[in-house]
Amino acid sequence: MSEPNKGQEPDDRATRDRGDVIGAGILWLAKWALCVIAIAAGAWVLGFLVAKLWVVILPVALAIVVSTVLWPPTRWLTTHGLRPAAAASIAVLGFIGLLAGVIALIVPSVVDQAPELADKSTEGVNQVRDWLQGPPLRIRDEQLDSAVDAIVSRLQSSSEQIATGVFSGVSTATSVLVALFLVLVLTFFFVKDGPRFLPWLHIISGSRSGKHLEEVLNRIWVVLGGFIRTQALVSLIDAVLIGAGLVILGVPLALVLAVITFLGGFVPIVGAFVAGALAVLVALVGNGFVTALIVLGIIVAVQQLEGNVLQPVLQSRSMRLHAVIVLLAITAGGSLYGIVGAFLAVPVAAIVAVIVRYIGEQIDAATAAATGPETEPTPE
Repeated sequence: MSEPNKGQEPDDRATRDRGDVIGAGILWLAKWALCVIAIAAGAWVLGFLVAKLWVVILPVALAIVVSTVLWPPTRWLTTHGLRPAAAASIAVLGFIGLLAGVIALIVPSVVDQAPELADKSTEGVNQVRDWLQGPPLRIRDEQLDSAVDAIVSRLQSSSEQIATGVFSGVSTATSVLVALFLVLVLTFFFVKDGPRFLPWLHIISGSRSGKHLEEVLNRIWVVLGGFIRTQALVSLIDAVLIGAGLVILGVPLALVLAVITFLGGFVPIVGAFVAGALAVLVALVGNGFVTALIVLGIIVAVQQLEGNVLQPVLQSRSMRLHAVIVLLAITAGGSLYGIVGAFLAVPVAAIVAVIVRYIGEQIDAATAAATGPETEPTPE
């Protein structure tokens, strides 16, 4: 018998039993299954707490969103010599005055024409149904009745749903006023004392954890501010262009439709689709088929401008979210928390993306430090 080569390493795979390999794989799968179950349980508990504390969480979330808008003017005022309290007060009062002015100019006409808008939309849906029943499609009544009834009831109850959906979980008018007051007070303190938060957090969490928290929170703040400001600009451009087209064509309720277009812009993808469909339906009933086609063309052109020019230029740098992620986030947020959930879904998804990216960066840095630079073998 020949002796084994002294320089030959023993093959570990030859000495391992097949059952040992299968058992190790099962243990690995069980470990990760338990991790997934634990994460799912934690997510369920978090969702339960959010639902129970929604009345508190909603004003805080809205105050943070408003603070991202008011922080630039507040910072400008403080850099020009005003104390933080005075600068925050001016910014908040200016925001209240601007909001009150917009409400005084727009809301009365919207409220007066909302029933007419619902009626015209209903007529448009019925007219479309008549066309679908005619040649060449000839769709039967029973196939359309359920869909038409759902759309009509949705349109007729839209104003009530909006009023109740904005503050889901806040049922009475007094609670709504209290929530609005709380949002304004929180916004004042956020823009006034915001710069003190990170140093305080650094002291509480320690230097190592505080460094990571500071970086993540700074990135989240930049993303939120960029989203709100750019979304407002994009929505304003859409509303101005589409509203001007509606006014030129003499479409009824042009101002109301422009306002709906602006508000719908804060719910990406879904809001633009709903506002555009509503404008086409009103034009169809009020001005006829040709005008409806022209309105459809204007809306498609504006949406192409938004999707191919405005959104990539203004939002891609700050959001960096795929359209599928945005759509799924809006669907989940709307189903859980209504209109406010759909509005907050994209910022929340962007925050989660920021955290995931930062964790990925830290993992890459740790693995690169562990492996070290690759060195070339020295020739003998």
